[in-house]
Amino acid sequence: MEAIPKSGYYYPNKIARIALLALEDVMGKNGVNAILNLANLQHLIDNYPPDNLERQFDFADFSAINGALEEMYGPRGGRGLALRAGRATFQDGLRHFGALAGVGDLAFKVLPLQAKLRIGLPAMAKIFSTTSDQYSTVEEKDTHFVYTIHRCPVCWGRKSDRPDCYMAVGLLQEGLKWVSGGQEFRVNESKCVAMGDAVCEFVIFKEPIG
Repeated sequence: MEAIPKSGYYYPNKIARIALLALEDVMGKNGVNAILNLANLQHLIDNYPPDNLERQFDFADFSAINGALEEMYGPRGGRGLALRAGRATFQDGLRHFGALAGVGDLAFKVLPLQAKLRIGLPAMAKIFSTTSDQYSTVEEKDTHFVYTIHRCPVCWGRKSDRPDCYMAVGLLQEGLKWVSGGQEFRVNESKCVAMGDAVCEFVIFKEPIG
């Protein structure tokens, strides 16, 4: 795999660590080691980033991990693993972040579904905008929400002929499930920087599936 030039934009170590541990849950330690080898990130083998909020994990490295997943398992296999890893990343740690702390309490649980989405989605965007160089915004439309990542670490420096940020899709799916009290939502990536778009954009339909 070609090395992606460093971006100068960073995730906090903690988010990268949660994502790597989530990948380990999904594909085992040897699977992650193989991915890190392929992504030219051998220095991370048995040496995950520390559990702190220092912004030190370059977007290029995060993107390389996602690219290696697809290269090793093919587009379909890589997509499935990235979705599962994104979901596990939210389950394993992101829901404990400050901006989402109030979303688990009783006052929130009794709100109507659309109110939960109106509060929960911006709270998720805020985690990334405040702890990392990933700037995210949420806009409400009649039938859906538009979740936009203005600097995307998932596809940074890569080219694709289709939307490619499956780890972000999985993370949003699991976040919505948690915020809504267990319902599943359709999340479609409609724009992707890897395809030449200016931003990565995700359409989240307001009506849950089923």
